[in-house]
Amino acid sequence: MMAYSEDHIALAAEYALGTLDADERAQVETMMSVDKDFTAIVVAWEHKLGALNQMVGSVEPRPELWEKIRVAVGHTTQQAPIALPESAPPAGFVALEPPVTTADASNVIRLAANARRWRMIATATSAIAAALVVMIGVGASMPDLLPDSIRLKPQLQVAQTKAPPAARPSAQYVALLQKDGGGPAFILTVDEATRNFTVRKVGASAEAGSSFELWLISDKLPKPRSLGVIGGGDFTSRPVLASYDADMVKSATYAVTVEQAGGSADGNPHSAPIFVGKLIETVPPPR
Repeated sequence: MMAYSEDHIALAAEYALGTLDADERAQVETMMSVDKDFTAIVVAWEHKLGALNQMVGSVEPRPELWEKIRVAVGHTTQQAPIALPESAPPAGFVALEPPVTTADASNVIRLAANARRWRMIATATSAIAAALVVMIGVGASMPDLLPDSIRLKPQLQVAQTKAPPAARPSAQYVALLQKDGGGPAFILTVDEATRNFTVRKVGASAEAGSSFELWLISDKLPKPRSLGVIGGGDFTSRPVLASYDADMVKSATYAVTVEQAGGSADGNPHSAPIFVGKLIETVPPPR
């Protein structure tokens, strides 16, 4: 015999008590038609509860009650009074010995009532959950259909973002490249952070077939290092100083020589420096 849950056993007991509605009775009868073990449970409950019928005496309704019933169902003619059946066990019911006591009957009735209450609570909980799902769906897609009291209120969240720190200006250095204390021929500007330099032509112009070339001279180097040919425009910018030490860049001497067109071919200066200068700080770094 297979194991049955408490709900199945309670359903069988309620069927035997006659407290099920029509749909539930049809469900039990369908189970009985296909499951002999479940049928045996129902029959066992009928045997246990059969003695309850003997404990209940017959009660004759008052005559006026029958008259009201006839009027309600449309029968106004006098009919023979309906007699309730004698308090004998229904056909097929066999009382077991010893008879069921009043305490046992109370326990059975309480069990059936609890089972009914559990099913009602489960049904109500499922209905509430389904209603909540519908309300949430409607509130998300069509909030105007809901009353103001239960309409979902939009949650405003203020996102705080930190502005990126402003770029700190780097120190700037400048050198006036001039000859023998005369007016500047070139102005050399160097950015300390990037070590990019810019040469601005002020009062010098190369002769035809020659070029001005800029050199870095330092006692830390065995010989002058070429920083390239100064172009024919007003400004010439290059990033070549990034490969040199920062202290060397700030302490070096910068010189301009006259070379063949296109600059020195062997990386060495071929004339004495014409314009010379050293860097001085013009914009100090932030503190």
